[in-house]
Formats: sequence, C-alpha cells, structure tokens
Amino acid sequence: MGTFRIEGGHQLHGEITPQGAKNEALQILCAVLLSAEKITINNIPDIVDVNKLISLLEDLGVKIQKKGKGTYTFKADDINLDYLQTDQFKQDGRGLRGSIMLVGPLLARFGKGYIPKPGGDKIGRRRLDTHFEGFIKLGAKFRYNREEYFYGVEADKLKGTYMLLDEASVTGTANIVMAAVLAEGTTTIYNAACEPYLQQLCKMLNRMGAKISGIGSNLLTIEGVESLGGTEHTMLPDMIEIGSWIGLAAMTKSELTINDVSWDDLGQIPNAFQKLGIQLERRGDDIFIPKHENGYEVQNYIDGSILTIADAPWPGLTPDLLSILLVVAIQAKGEVVIHQKMFESRLFFVDKLIDMGAKIILCDPHRATVIGHNFQSTLKATTMVSPDIRAGVSLLIAALSAKGTSTINNIEQIDRGYENIDERLRAIGAKIVRV
Repeated sequence: MGTFRIEGGHQLHGEITPQGAKNEALQILCAVLLSAEKITINNIPDIVDVNKLISLLEDLGVKIQKKGKGTYTFKADDINLDYLQTDQFKQDGRGLRGSIMLVGPLLARFGKGYIPKPGGDKIGRRRLDTHFEGFIKLGAKFRYNREEYFYGVEADKLKGTYMLLDEASVTGTANIVMAAVLAEGTTTIYNAACEPYLQQLCKMLNRMGAKISGIGSNLLTIEGVESLGGTEHTMLPDMIEIGSWIGLAAMTKSELTINDVSWDDLGQIPNAFQKLGIQLERRGDDIFIPKHENGYEVQNYIDGSILTIADAPWPGLTPDLLSILLVVAIQAKGEVVIHQKMFESRLFFVDKLIDMGAKIILCDPHRATVIGHNFQSTLKATTMVSPDIRAGVSLLIAALSAKGTSTINNIEQIDRGYENIDERLRAIGAKIVRV
C-alpha cells in the first residue's frame, strides 16, 4: 500500500495543465469496439483505471499501439469473444467500474456482451438497471448468474425503439447509445444524460458514421447504421482535476494558473467556487487564481439564508467535486451546507477532516454543514487513509494547507484518477513525497 508524506503550510506558485478526462476516457475507449477500422485517440490520461481498461481491450484482441504521450491507436478487427467467458476476464472486469461500458459495443457489433459486477469506489450504491433495461428495450435477452455475479445480454439483431430512462445516468446513456448506433431503425432516448463527455462520445460516433441528433440535450435520436469506420478523437481536459487545482490554490493562498481548461465545457464549476468567495479570472482558455491573502467569504442567498451547494445532473454541478468544495469551505468565512444527493457514502471521509480541526457537522449520509475558520485556525497534520479517488484528493488538499507533516495511506485510490500527481504538485512548489 503506497503512502504520500506531505509537509503542509507552503504557498504554491506557477502553472499546471490538467490531464485528459478520466470519465470521458472510459467511454471513448469502449467505443473502439464498434469498428474494425483504426481509431486514434489523443490526450488519454496515464492513470490506473484507464490503463486497466486498455489492458482489458488488449486481452479482448484489440490491436493497440502507443504513438506518443497520451496518444494511442486502436484496431478491433479480430476480437476474441471467448475471453469474455474466462476466469481472467471475470477477475479483471470486476476491478474496474468503467468495464460496464464494454457491454453496449460488444452487444451491438457481436450480438453478446458479458460483464462481472464491477468494482470501483466505495462511495455508495451505483445501480446497473438503467444499462440493462435499455438493452432489453432494444431487444436483448438478459441473464444473470447470481453465484458468480456475472451479467450477460444477447441478441441476434437489436431493433430501435423509444425509451424513457429512469435516471439520467451518464454511463447508462453512453452504453445504450453505443448499442443503438448499430441497431435496426430509430432509437429515441429521453431523459438522456447530456454532460460534455457524453457529447464528446456522440460527436466521435458521428465522425465514425453514426447518425445521432439532439447532442447536448436530454432527448437523443439515433438512426441505426450498418457499420462504423475509423476516426481521430482528442479528449477534453478533466473538469474534476481543474476543480481540484482551484480548491488547492484557494486553501493554500497560492497564485496559480490552470492551462487549457476548455472553459466553455466547465458548466457550473467556476460558479460553485465563486459562491464560496473564490476569485477566478478567465485568461483566454486558462483560469488564473490570485493569492487569497485576505481569505474568501461564502456568498449567502439574497435573503440571508445559509448557502447550500448540491450536485445535480448536467448542466448542474457534478457530484465528483463536492468533496473538494467541502474541504475548501473549511477555511471560508461563513457557513455552507454540502448536499451530496447521489452517493450515500461519499461524505464519510469528513471524520478525518474533523480530526485535523475542521468544524463540520455530518447531518446524515448525504449532508454536511461546514463552519468556516476564515484562516483564524490552521488545520493540524495527521495520518489518513484515502477511501476513494475524490476524497483522497480532498484529504491531500487539506494536508497541503495544514500545519506539520501529514501521511496519506492507500494512495492507489488517488492514482486511479490523477496522473503523476506528486510530480506535478512538486513542480509548483508542494512538499510531497511518495513513500
């Protein structure tokens, strides 16, 4: 189990460039199975979860070549479907949440897709019903082996249909879209997720020959085609990492420039930090965060009531940033309620922040009230364990702002979502060592 040792209390300075988007990568990489032609993908992040998925694709028979940093070519012209029934696949697929999105492309192109119950973050229940209900509506037969927790769908030919999703699931929408592009006839998906990463997937599929309209809305119409060709695709920067660096700059009173953020795809993220009183300046496609020498003050509602920051489906605030916003609120002037609606275990890391001296009341599994210190009191260094990717980075931000030397164990969780984070933080002045 890896460990970070962090000497906190130092101001940072300089520029940092976000990696390619993890959540986009997991969708885009699965989509290479939809074509037998070569697909080139740029700006792929070098992180554990993405590398696991690339290995899974290679074991399936996809020909993969690394062309440079973050650039790979994929050619899925000789897929080994027998691998899906092996113990090795059941083991490898179980260790990666994003493996569920292999099912849609496999079902569409080869008539069958299997997956073990996926793992990933321990942040609460994440249903798979939306995925499989969509496949069933397209004409697939569903089967489930309860003893092995192994799911499967099979179909001679998928047929387009209308469906109203029970939730605007991003991975569910992506999976159903990838299945529907090769189905017979027209598929209409209402209550579809519409976040930028899903828009990226749909645009890529259209360049490959798919016919998807309504991109960016919650009503997608997909006219099925016989086959898809190759393409080249460049992934967006990771919006969660961008939010992490904004929070880090504010908590450490640092002047920081975040390069190439694709500002127009950030949605509510800049606004959420501004509600906590954090100043942001748009410089072209960069974000400049000045030193907050006098701190930052929570902007309450116009009637004076306490601010609540909550997640919501896009274009609402992404749930992945609530952990970071909660940590940033620790040093704000004022109070704020953080309402995590989607995952019932994601706020359970606050006990570690309370140990460091934060004033946080965990109201229930979904809500926490933070009473800000306004930098009148400094967090104290401690030893922590990273429970999931986003909580891990939130604890890292807290440690970098704290007095003394902190230790974070189980940093493999952080490595799942952040590329060479210790090297990149040292480049802007952080005192962090990987043990």
